[in-house]
Amino acid sequence: MSMPLDAEIDTGDDVLLARYARGDAAAARLLVARLTPVVFRHAARVLGDTAEAEDVTQEALVRLWKIAPDWEAGRAKVTTWLYRITANLCTDRLRKRRGVALDDIAEPTDPTPGVEAQLQTQARMDALQAGLMQLPERQRQAVILRHIEGLANPDIAQILDISTEAVESLTARGKRALATIMAPQRDTLGYDDDTA
Repeated sequence: MSMPLDAEIDTGDDVLLARYARGDAAAARLLVARLTPVVFRHAARVLGDTAEAEDVTQEALVRLWKIAPDWEAGRAKVTTWLYRITANLCTDRLRKRRGVALDDIAEPTDPTPGVEAQLQTQARMDALQAGLMQLPERQRQAVILRHIEGLANPDIAQILDISTEAVESLTARGKRALATIMAPQRDTLGYDDDTA
């Protein structure tokens, strides 16, 4: 017997995954609602393509459902495991498309007309995405996980299967490279000398 969905809001991902493995449909719905945006956002940032990010999101969640019966609570966080699977799926897709020119990859656009502030925000997001796509793959993943997703270095190390020191190095180099890439656009994007 499953508890009402609203009673599950504060339940941890590992508990929900165990409940899903026992056939609790409400737990599955809550996990999907909670984890889909996280996976999609990361995949879209890494790949720069929303359609591919949707495919990666679906595949990552299917893999989570497949391992649910064997999940060992406390061994790793569900989100850490899911970020790692997402990172690997993104890496596989990037390797397959290596022969594709950066200009041939469609940039996501917002068709909704907005006010000046919305346009500037979109321009900044587009510039950030374009800048991220110029970074080497591992630096890009580390920068996204650390500075956009807000994960701690030990979690990133586990996701990327590298040492914490390597994460620190990747994020520092990636952040410096991204700053260099974006520096010529500061005025165009509306950043003055007082903003980072």
